[in-house]
Amino acid sequence: MNEQQAVVLLSGGLDSTTVLAIAQSQGFTCHCLSFQYGQRQVVELERARRICGHYGVQRHLILRVDLGAIGGSALTTEQEVPKDRPFDAMDQEIPVTYVPGRNILFLAHALSWAEVMGASDIFLGINAVDYSGYPDCRPEFLAAFAQMANLGTKAGVTGRPFHFHAPLLRLSKKEIILRGKALGVDYGLTHSCYDPVGDLACGRCDACRLRLQGFRDAGLSDPAGYVTKDISR
Repeated sequence: MNEQQAVVLLSGGLDSTTVLAIAQSQGFTCHCLSFQYGQRQVVELERARRICGHYGVQRHLILRVDLGAIGGSALTTEQEVPKDRPFDAMDQEIPVTYVPGRNILFLAHALSWAEVMGASDIFLGINAVDYSGYPDCRPEFLAAFAQMANLGTKAGVTGRPFHFHAPLLRLSKKEIILRGKALGVDYGLTHSCYDPVGDLACGRCDACRLRLQGFRDAGLSDPAGYVTKDISR
């Protein structure tokens, strides 16, 4: 395949959908990779399917990685998801919604798929500004992973290095939303909630609060469905 092929990690959320739109705007033919990893918010996978259909991606692959069997996170166990946390408290400590090894495993699968198809570019939606304290959303992590990838793959050691694109890395949620809107992203297709009620986002978990505040800061209304959109508490 030509060098304009890319693997895009797609959760079905706001950030990864924006990244997909960015990759396509840069001329890449996109192959999207999603995961059923034991998460409680499986509604995001249905949203990922819809998003892939909307964007006409080349292929959408959903892999099963059973992190639920390992546990250790409020997203993969019955542990309570934190609600109504103040914004200034979200990056003070690593929250219980951190999933041990998740981005490492997701990127490893993306790397494997890219190498098989002959693609050199991998896009992901990590963010080091509004990131809730996750250590695997930092530039240092991505730089280290990229170095490892190019040392430990046939492609990397034979002159076809991988390039990891994280275009949202240093953007605020407001800036991400405005970037997506400029590219025509329909955020009504996306889902970001950690603890949904059916198809509705709870409006109270960290992910919902950061998203809603981002839309408010951008002067826009979030088109997604919520149980509550009141983030004043």
